[in-house]
Order: sequence, then C-alpha cells, then structure tokens
Amino acid sequence: MSRYPLTPALPIDPVLPAIRDALDTVGRAVLQAPPGAGKTTRVPLALLDADWRGTGRIVMLEPRRIAARAAAARMAESLGEPVGRTVGYRTRLDSKVGDRTAIEVVTEGILTRRLQADPELGGVAAVLFDEFHERSLQADLGLALTLEVAGALRPDLRLLVMSATLDADPVARLLGGPPVITSRGRAFPVETRYRPVPPKGRIDRAVAAVVREALAEESGGLLVFLPGRAEIRRTLASLEDGPPLPADVRLAPLYGDLSAADQDAAIRPAAPGTRKVVLATAIAETSLTIEGVRVVIDGGLARRPRFDPARGMSGLVTTRAARANADQRRGRAGRTGPGVCYRLWSEPEDRGLPAHPPAEITQADLAPLALDLAAWGTEAAALAWLTPPPAAALGQARDLLSALGALDAAGRITRHGRAMAAFPLHPRLAHMVLTAGAPPDRTASATACVAAALLEERDILHGDQAGVDFTTRLAAARAALTGRGRTSGPIGRTIEAARQTARRLKVGIAAETVEPALAGRLLALAYPDRVAQARGATGRFRLANGRGVVVDPADGLAAAPFLAVGEVGGAAAADGRVFSAAALTRAEIEDLFGDRIVDTATVAFDPKDKTVRAVRQRRLDAVVLDEAADPAPDPQGIGDALIEAARRAGLHLLTWSRAAIQLRDRVRFVARHRPDGVDGRPWPDCSETGLRDGLADWLGPYAAGLTRLEQLAEIDVAEALAARLDWPQRQALDRLAPTHWTAPSGSRIALDYGDLDKPVIAAKLQELFGQTATPTVADGRVALTVHLLSPAGRPLQVTQDLAGFWRTGYPEVAKEMRGRYPKHPWPEDPLTAPATRRVKPRG
Repeated sequence: MSRYPLTPALPIDPVLPAIRDALDTVGRAVLQAPPGAGKTTRVPLALLDADWRGTGRIVMLEPRRIAARAAAARMAESLGEPVGRTVGYRTRLDSKVGDRTAIEVVTEGILTRRLQADPELGGVAAVLFDEFHERSLQADLGLALTLEVAGALRPDLRLLVMSATLDADPVARLLGGPPVITSRGRAFPVETRYRPVPPKGRIDRAVAAVVREALAEESGGLLVFLPGRAEIRRTLASLEDGPPLPADVRLAPLYGDLSAADQDAAIRPAAPGTRKVVLATAIAETSLTIEGVRVVIDGGLARRPRFDPARGMSGLVTTRAARANADQRRGRAGRTGPGVCYRLWSEPEDRGLPAHPPAEITQADLAPLALDLAAWGTEAAALAWLTPPPAAALGQARDLLSALGALDAAGRITRHGRAMAAFPLHPRLAHMVLTAGAPPDRTASATACVAAALLEERDILHGDQAGVDFTTRLAAARAALTGRGRTSGPIGRTIEAARQTARRLKVGIAAETVEPALAGRLLALAYPDRVAQARGATGRFRLANGRGVVVDPADGLAAAPFLAVGEVGGAAAADGRVFSAAALTRAEIEDLFGDRIVDTATVAFDPKDKTVRAVRQRRLDAVVLDEAADPAPDPQGIGDALIEAARRAGLHLLTWSRAAIQLRDRVRFVARHRPDGVDGRPWPDCSETGLRDGLADWLGPYAAGLTRLEQLAEIDVAEALAARLDWPQRQALDRLAPTHWTAPSGSRIALDYGDLDKPVIAAKLQELFGQTATPTVADGRVALTVHLLSPAGRPLQVTQDLAGFWRTGYPEVAKEMRGRYPKHPWPEDPLTAPATRRVKPRG
C-alpha cells in the first residue's frame, strides 16, 4: 500500500492494491468506479511510491479546467502541501507545477500537444485518463496516440483508463486485455420525484418552482443541473424576481466561464447556518465534489457540440440527457446520506432515455483532429480507436486544412500547418494569427491574438447588448486593456488567453495594439468560407460556401453589402442565424483573396422571367464581386441551361401533338415486347423518367439559339423523338408497331399504343365487314383491342376476338341498331357483306 496518507477512508480504497498490482505486472488497467468513489483524488496518490515510477511524473487527464484545478487542490490538501509541489496542474490558461511535481493534472488537450512536442513522453511514467466515459474528442485522440507511443517507443509507459459509467470491456479490448477493476462506491438511497415541464413551458421557470418546493420540503444543499450559462442566468432571475427566498439560502452559479474564485466559492461547503443552491452545467456531473448536497434537481437537458457536414458549421445543441448522465446527476444527492432527486420529466420519458451520450468524435468538427493527425504523420486508420472518426467528416476537415494552407496537394502537412499545430487553437484561428501580421504588422498580429481569444472563449458580451458585431467585442477588450473596462471574469480570461498566444508570436498586447477596425479582415482570414454577400431582403446573406444566413434586420450589420461571419447556428434545413460577424469591404476581399478570385462566364436560367441569361462574373466562390452581361455567350451553354430548366419544370411544357404522343407510345410498346432491340442496339427510353432525364440528348439540338422557356413549345417533339432512331430501328418500328391498320373498307385506322399491352383501334362496325381474324401487331404476337363503333361513332363493343363477335355478339347488335340507323347496312351475314364507309344506296 502507498506510504502517502490516504485519509479519510473512501470507497475506492479496497481496490487500490489491485490497481497497483495490474500496473506493476501488466502495465495497463481499466478502472470502473461510480461517482463519489474517490478515484480522481485517491488513485494518483496511491501510485506515487510505485517502483516503476522512479522520478517520472504521473499525468492525469481531466475533461475540464475546473476539474483539473479542483482535483489537484484536493490531493495537495491531503498531503498537507500547496498546489504546485508534489501535485500540480496545467491548463491552457493556467498552471501550477514545479521541479518536484510528481502528479500533474492536465486538461485533455495538453496531452496531445505534449505528445506532438515529445512523442516519447520523456519524464512521464504513467498516463491516467479520468472520466473517460465522457468520450471527449481530445480524450479519444489522446488515448489513440498514447497507445501508439506505448507500443512503438515506450513499452514501460503505464496506462490507466478510469470511467464512471462506460462499458469497460470494449476499452479493455482496445488496451490489449488488461484487468478490469471495479469499485462499488458508496451511495445512500435517493428518492426520485418526477416533475415534468408542461408543454411549451420554460425550463427556467419550471426549475425555479421546483427549487422553491425543495427548499420548503427538504433540508440540506441543492444542486441544480441546467444545460448552459443562459439557462442558469434566467433561472437565477426567476428565483430573484419571485417571492423572497428564505434568508439562509445562498444562490451560487457554476459554469465554465466563471472566474476561478467564483467557481471555488460554488464548490466550497456552505457557511454555517446557510443553505447553498448551486445552479450548474454538466461540469458538476463528475470529478467535482460539492459538499452538503442532499437534493438534486435535474432539468434533463445537455448541451453538446455538433458539426453539420452539409453546411460546414458546428455549434452547441441542446438535447435530452442520456441515462448515464441522469444517473450520475441523481447520485450526487446520495453522497453523504439519503437524498432526493427531482427530475423535470415524466416516468415514461425516463424509460425512453438513451443509455449513453454519443461519443464527441462522431458529432464534432474534426478539423483539429485532422491537423493533429497530419502533424503526427499518420492516417486515422493506422491508430486504435474506441470509436473511429467518421470518414466523411474527416475528409471535409482535411479539405478545410488544404484551403488554409496546412496540407499540400498530397495531403501532407506543410510548414505553415506545423506552425498552426503548435498553437492551442482551432486551426482556423491558428491560421488567422499566423497570417494576419504578414507582412510584419504589430497591430494586426496583436489584434489577431485578441480576436482568437474572443472566438475561442465564450462571448464576453450579451447579444442583446452588443448585437452580432465582432467589432464591439474587440473594442470591449481594448477598453479593458486601458483600464476603463472590466478585467475580471470572461474578459479577464480572454485577455490572458490573448497574451499567451501573443507570447508565442513574440508580440505585445496593449490597448494601442488592438484595432477593432480589423475585425472584418480577421474573421475573413479565419473563416474564408463564410465571407458573405447581401442577397434579397435586409439581413439575408449568402456565404462563400453557398449557404444562406440571416442577421436580425434591426441589427446594425443587416444592411452591410459584405460580411465576414464568425459564428453561425440554426437548423440544418433553414438559413443559419449569425451570432458573430463584422463588416467587410470589397477592397478587403480582393486584398485577402486575390489569388482565389476568378473570372467566370456563367449561363443561368432566371426563374422570374423564365429566360436564360449569360453573364460574366468576378467571384470568390459563391460571392459575386462584379457582374455584367456576356456579349458573346456560349450557345451550347445557353441551350443546356434552358434544357435543365425544362427538365425541372416537367415535360408538360412541350407541345405534345398526336403524332408525338403516338411515336412515344410506339417506341415504348416495342421496347416492352422486343426488349432485345434491333441488331443489338436497344430502343431509346421513352418513359416519363427516361425522356426527362435524357432531355439534353434528344431535345437539346432543337433548343439551340432559344433563350426563353416558352420557346420550347414551338419545337416539333415528334421530329425530335424520331431523330433518336436510326434507319434499321425506324424500319423495325414501322413493321412491329405501325401507325395505322387498313380496314376492309380501305380506311386507314390509327393505332393507339397508350396501353402497352393492349394497343387499340377504333372503327365503325360496317368498315370491318368481312374481317374474320382479329388484327395483330409485333409480328403477330399482340392482338389489337378492337373498339367497334356505331355509325355515329359511339362504342358498341370492345373485343380481342373478332370472329367470336361476328358469331355471337353481332346478331344482337344488328337487331338493336337496324331501327336506330336504318340508312346503314346491317346484313344477316357480316362476313360476306362488302365493307363500307357509306350509307346504303337509295333503291
């Protein structure tokens, strides 16, 4: 057992020897322990005096900054030391480590950058992946890279994956089959009460009502789970605007944007004689222990990143929490004694919750992952993944990196790409800060660092206060640097993040080096695919990638001719809503993207006036900078555009004469009954679909020189269809499916092939006297359906057995018709009577 103090006793303690033994002998293990077991703060300490550690550090990954700081603080406290001595932490914006640090708690991205800088992980004895059940993108990537390092360079490297709810067996298989160690944890019974939110009810008001109910009915502290900062603020407002809360109640928000001091205050035990109500995001689900909580109120929602490949955009979406999330939240009420959990959904809804949240790698923007893999020098398929990255999303991410100059034509990382990978920023923002100051421009570089921090962190201003204009955010940051604005909270972290980036660029950040007027240029560098052009009504824009976005018409940017859009969201089927943007000038677009602006000659159909227009354009992808009529358009292009418009509109636009309809049906008839065609050449497809899909082939030559859709009605469709047949096909068509049949009277009767199995002729009965056999087509294979008509052209009989009709049907028909049509012949024997088109001659 470890010689380091491990007090007080925690549920994880009985399995600590098994963990040490597995890492001593196998070098790897999977630990499954429920929230509250103590795995985060107890396991690293238990490994401090392991023989294999030597002087190497134990690096433990945490999914969030607050969890990393809290875990390090708790372990250091148990050793009676300050943070930064034996136990330290490192996050993107803060670190407390020293030469004597043996346990280093880091956020997940730190490990990836350390691996890129030192693939052998020199000085690291073990890597612990805490809270792996959250399946963050960085944790999945970190494990994949660490497994490759351990297999190829560091067989002595110890690996421990720790999880609260994840199925451990797949993780163990990924690690090569090490022991799976399970801790039962310690949990007191928790009563579950369901309080479903009414349809169309507001979550903040429903939560506030349940908070008041719980304060009245239960003792102890309350932990409330809400999806994000906005919902927390609205719930706080609902609580403060309603009836006064008890005097001993203290409200404490807890989310990622809070200052470290405010976060620590929310986590600390309530002061004697007070009750604390902590309103938290998912950061309070795991890793953190909030003392005194007896009641959990779960809003049932979670906010997760989701990338939309169709639009090339990502954002946070609010979804139902998974069963694993709900169970972890519920368990927070039973840490120190029996508790109560209020769930703001119904029992039937509870049974329908998904078991686990989706792995982030399946839904996130994979551009950072693609850049890390390129810098690592490997394809995704060469690594071991618990969930492989989706090929389509990864391919789109590589396309973006190529557009940013991070990958060459062969897909290999460039010098610029390696410089981008060295920054702890999204590739878009890394590209922006590296290119903004070229040629050397201290102000542009410094402003780019501030812009990157503003875009990477949460918004420092509320949208209602500042609209979507990114310029106002840069101005607020500059005001803070002058001392005239706020310097704590989100804006303070933003400035610190900007200074960290600036130190890498070796530039200084000061008020005089931040220029808000550069906002549009900087956003365009980071998001070249989101350069936007006004279209239609005020506030509507088209992005360079072809997608539509909207700005609130009341916003100051709604009337701008061009924008550079930073953040956009909304439903995939609709135009995206712009959350962050800046005005951009045509001159700035040409200056930034001159090498990508092309001159094009386009021919397009205008649906408004139903005509084809030929124009010449200067454009950046879908953004049109200049446009004028093309004085010498390509006739073929005009015809193609007109034909495509006709294809979309439908074949009814054409003039279908009787001859055209009959020819179409004749070809369809022979194609059905003689599918082998003629001399091995198939019959053309004259079905509705075939004609529409092949419109360019058979109608295109006849549309040359036309520009208006209505002119297509002037084309002789029969002639166009006939041109599809060669001479042998025409001869075969006339033989197999003739246009007419000659009756005994000498009349040429047109055939109707509308029914492909039963072609029809319609003739007056007297014209068929003497016709004993039913006429046929298709070389005698198909009998015609004969419509026998009265002298007035009205139907008398329909038959495919003419001989049978003369024997059995004709006598009755003649008996009835003689009185009605006395001037027409109705002989007793129609087979010997002469066929005629005339009435009986006068006697």
